[in-house]
Amino acid sequence: MTGDMPRSKKGKRSSNKGGRNGVKGESGASDDDLASDVLSHYSSASESASVLEEGTGGGEPVDDQTAQEETEDKLKQCIDNLMDKSAKTRLAALESLRGAFSSRLLYDFLMERRLTISDCLERSLRKGGGEEQAAAATVCAQLCVQLGGGDEGEEGFKILRPVLSTIMIDNGASVVARQSCARALGMCCYVSAAEDGEDLVKSMSHLESVFTASYPNREGALPIPKAGASGLHSAALHAWALLVTLCPASRLTMLLDLHLPKLQACLESSDVNYRIAVGETIALLVELARDLDREFELEDSDTLCECLKGLATDGNKHRAKNDRRKQRSIFREVLHYIENEDFTEEKIRFGVEGIYIDSWMRRRVYDAFKEVLESGVRHHLQFNPLLRDIFGLGAPLILDASIKASKISRFEKHLFNSAAFKARTKIRNKVRDKRADVM
Repeated sequence: MTGDMPRSKKGKRSSNKGGRNGVKGESGASDDDLASDVLSHYSSASESASVLEEGTGGGEPVDDQTAQEETEDKLKQCIDNLMDKSAKTRLAALESLRGAFSSRLLYDFLMERRLTISDCLERSLRKGGGEEQAAAATVCAQLCVQLGGGDEGEEGFKILRPVLSTIMIDNGASVVARQSCARALGMCCYVSAAEDGEDLVKSMSHLESVFTASYPNREGALPIPKAGASGLHSAALHAWALLVTLCPASRLTMLLDLHLPKLQACLESSDVNYRIAVGETIALLVELARDLDREFELEDSDTLCECLKGLATDGNKHRAKNDRRKQRSIFREVLHYIENEDFTEEKIRFGVEGIYIDSWMRRRVYDAFKEVLESGVRHHLQFNPLLRDIFGLGAPLILDASIKASKISRFEKHLFNSAAFKARTKIRNKVRDKRADVM
């Protein structure tokens, strides 16, 4: 695909390096130095892969292979450091891997070491402190994206899902760790869940157990959130909404009946970010319902629209100015969609290509990958066959003579010639497979 994606018919529309730990290896470099070194190597290797080699002028051609080997040596050291006794050393190694996994494709390198890395991540999740658990959960999600689902990703997810879920629902665990585990659980399940639906159902159930704590009680009153709870509820709700996009028709209908009325009540939440997460989820659920049934009508839609209008024009001086601006912008979009099925389209550019975010479903999926890959999301859209399949972009473009096709051929063969995409391909064909209704 050489141009922009066709427009939808409906669409109008800091990482913490862990600090210095004072422990130095044989090279005399600290783990922070190692982390910085890995990222600088990745930057130089990436640049060398995108610049045409000079045929004249007497300059030495960039040795991309050497840069790649040096980077992999640094990454091997990071993986070794995941087993270090020092928590600071392990955290620095996790942050290094986080930056590397975000900025570059490492399929071949990781395929040979995926079991070792998974074991190390599981150990950090089970035995590490809150900060280490949070970093390990993020790397878990990135590892799934790097491996691209398939049998290897499914195998790893079955090992990691129980520990991610356990931390997420543990009221005694660090809030930052629980929040990171919620995001990781959603992404790993979206990419790697098996076709039988068991992992999807279990993951959604665990996520529901977290964010439904924000639902109104029997008297209709919203609970007073504890410190950090709103951020956790937002992460769990966003992860759950991502997985809703994979649900078959029968399950989606049940979820709509169960959750839409309670979510509407949560629009009165005292936390602006949670209100926004709720509003976006309501819009997504209504969009999915309309895709199933063009005659779908919201119960008591007038009350919902009045509430949305209030949030879209909120001038409460007790709220921060930026919070008010952000809230008004999002809820104007939600209101316009509920009333008119009008979605404000956004275009994401990367390289010479672009994708249109022209529905609430595509926005939720894109935002989920952006949360996990951060600034590297555009690089993965350009070169990662997993993301390119999900967004309908086709095989990665090879525009530069210095980028050898062999660098991605193994990954392409693995993804494009196998049944690796499974349930997530439903994002591209909105008609759900009735055979999946056994869930």
